[in-house]
Amino acid sequence: MTGGTTTSRNLLFSGVGGQGTILASKLVARAALARGLAVRSAETIGMAQRGGSVTSHIRIGEGAFSPLLPLGSADAILGFEPAEAVRSLPYLRDGGVVVVSAKAVPPVSASLSATGYDGAAMLDYLCATVARVIVVDADAICAECGSPKVLNTALLGAAAATGALGITIEELEEALGESLPGRLVEMNVCALRAGARYV
Repeated sequence: MTGGTTTSRNLLFSGVGGQGTILASKLVARAALARGLAVRSAETIGMAQRGGSVTSHIRIGEGAFSPLLPLGSADAILGFEPAEAVRSLPYLRDGGVVVVSAKAVPPVSASLSATGYDGAAMLDYLCATVARVIVVDADAICAECGSPKVLNTALLGAAAATGALGITIEELEEALGESLPGRLVEMNVCALRAGARYV
């Protein structure tokens, strides 16, 4: 199920509250629906407001009868935070791709216990465990595009460029134009294209 022509996709987006994980999943769903594809999705957002884990399952195509991905079935994992990407690895299929932000967001527990979590060990683990990992420098892209809030579209751009989403950059740009206020579209398109350059 890799490549740009197959329409069936299982995707998992994982991050923490405030990173735009759910918006990213809705952009992919909108782009798939615009192409006439069936889309099923489910989110776990209960802890989002406290910086807790946020997960979105997206299934595109006619073969999915449940919105939740089976273990070992994800064509791509988009990790908005390194530890969250590691936590999601059981869902990745053999040959799947992980697109992950290099920027760590220490959980509250790490802050309280002063463990010094910085995400580097998580990135090392991902690169040692998964054959194809794209690490995206979120800080650099946010600086280039003039906003700290474009991490989500940067990761989408990188994932789209791998072919794992089954959705093109152009289709995502159209979804952005339909989903965001006009003043936000330009910087998100900037991030989308910058993310694609990582691949």
